[in-house]
Amino acid sequence: MSFKKIVSLVLMVFLFSCQEKEEPEKKPNIVWLVSEDNSKHFLKLYDEGGAPMPHVEALAKKGIVFNNAFSNAPVCSVARSTIISGCYAPRVGTQYHRRMELAPMPEGLKMFPEYLREAGYYTTNNAKEDYNFVKSDSVWDESSKEATYKNRKPGQPFFHVQNFHATHEGQLHFTKSQMDSTPTQTSVENVTVFPYHPDTPSYRYTNAYYRDLHQKVDTQIGEFLNQLETDGVMENTIIFYYGDHGGVLPRSKGYIYESGLHVPMVVYVPEKWKHLTPIQSGSRTDAFVQFIDLAPTILNLAGIPIPEQIDGKPFLGESVSLQQLEQRNTAIGYADRFDEKYDLVRSIRKGKYKYMRNYQPFNVDALFNFYRYKMLAYSEWKELFKAGDLNDEQQRFFEARTPEALYDIEKDPHEVYNLAADPKYQNTLLELRTNLQDQVKSMPDLSFYPESYFLEAGLSNPVGFGQQHKNEISELIDIADLSLRSFEAAKTDIEKALLSDNPWKRYWGLMVCSSFGKESSPFFKMGVQLSKYDTNNLVRARAIEYLMLNVQNVPNTLILEVLENSESETETNLILNSIALIKTQRPDFKMTIPKSMFPANWTDQAGDLVNRRIDFINENY
Repeated sequence: MSFKKIVSLVLMVFLFSCQEKEEPEKKPNIVWLVSEDNSKHFLKLYDEGGAPMPHVEALAKKGIVFNNAFSNAPVCSVARSTIISGCYAPRVGTQYHRRMELAPMPEGLKMFPEYLREAGYYTTNNAKEDYNFVKSDSVWDESSKEATYKNRKPGQPFFHVQNFHATHEGQLHFTKSQMDSTPTQTSVENVTVFPYHPDTPSYRYTNAYYRDLHQKVDTQIGEFLNQLETDGVMENTIIFYYGDHGGVLPRSKGYIYESGLHVPMVVYVPEKWKHLTPIQSGSRTDAFVQFIDLAPTILNLAGIPIPEQIDGKPFLGESVSLQQLEQRNTAIGYADRFDEKYDLVRSIRKGKYKYMRNYQPFNVDALFNFYRYKMLAYSEWKELFKAGDLNDEQQRFFEARTPEALYDIEKDPHEVYNLAADPKYQNTLLELRTNLQDQVKSMPDLSFYPESYFLEAGLSNPVGFGQQHKNEISELIDIADLSLRSFEAAKTDIEKALLSDNPWKRYWGLMVCSSFGKESSPFFKMGVQLSKYDTNNLVRARAIEYLMLNVQNVPNTLILEVLENSESETETNLILNSIALIKTQRPDFKMTIPKSMFPANWTDQAGDLVNRRIDFINENY
């Protein structure tokens, strides 16, 4: 071999070697540290009464604290579906917890880790997924309790998710004897009790124990951070810490109050990647970030184009300026079915104001849910309400809500003073009401169809179904918003809805009647006719609900007839939700529903939604 060829060969080997050494610096590693079921209210980093979490606080001193980070949903599967897709769940059909069926990803869109894999990342998840989407086999290199970034190839960048479960709701399902025999590290006497909760020994214990669990999570986070240091990857790794949604004391998880949506978030960016953040390390920012923004942010940090189907916007990366970020002051929230309990609530937080729209205000927050009421705090709250031992703020959880609410979060961080009827705030109310109306119409929001109908007609392509029916959904929203007028102003349009050939307009017309309560008595006769003779079974069910909530007599035989006509487990659960609500609001109402009238596979498991509802209605709890 000639000397010239030898030199060329040596040079090529040298250049190749340099490229190999530089490869880890071309793309940052990214790690998510995710704690379950904890809003920012339980961390000392955010609230003085919160738990000290020294490892998270140390990360914050070197990183960025987001004062306004929000889950879009207050429950796990919906929140995680939002994160993995970057899409609003009610737009893509993943808004129900737990799903009856999995939805396909929007056409042309992949779960975001798949784009990372295509770009050369090693993607690992330890270990929770809980998506309401159909997942392909190409999302994770590893996803299990043993998943680790350590199995990547030499020099390969990685994206790793580490979940911490110690603060999960299930950890608070202790018994009275366990409470009495297990002391807490956090002072029971000095712990903070929220104003909407009763200040009792069990509530103090639950608060204190929950803060102990935060400290347990912090210890686990510290161990993981030490492992990153030991492995020599800390200074090439961008680290996110956040809560997967709010919770978990009563009126948080599953509800879109701030305690259900406002999460802690800290991001550490090592020195070599400082150019990827416009925010100075060791500082706090008031910029609003939402879970829909996480997917595009990770793609942006990795230098990967963001698919146009994604709803969120990146908040880190070279294309993000501090000026753009500081202008972001809005977050959207949504709550639908939580296990067997149905609801339909939407919210918009803009700056210090929070607007909530209760589309079914008669559907009380405290409506029984088996999993929630396994917590002593929930059960005690209910017993204190029955005994008349609560103040106005504490008993509101058990009362019908107003169709809309407005809160000043700076003055009223726990959302107990509704400003919607205050003339001084009418401009703010109207602005946020319009903003939210535009939001649900522009998605469009698929929850304005009953879940059972959506599963039958729209699940194969939720986004396409929504676009095809966008005008109709907008019309249904307009009918729902009749409850925001006075009854006299809305009366003509309510009648028009009840007489419509479209069953879903009749359906929403009846829910508006229920929202007005006894004021809507001119429609009682029409409600009777719809309950007996409407061609749509769910319209009949809503008519029964409307009449019964207003103390109109409906024979149990008619209720059983409507249940028997139900064509799916989902439809049955929705009807049973109305019966459970009637039972809750009318102590005089009694009925027994035989489980034998349903297919055995709807009731053969203790956790079946239909099973739980029937047991509640039949007073088996």
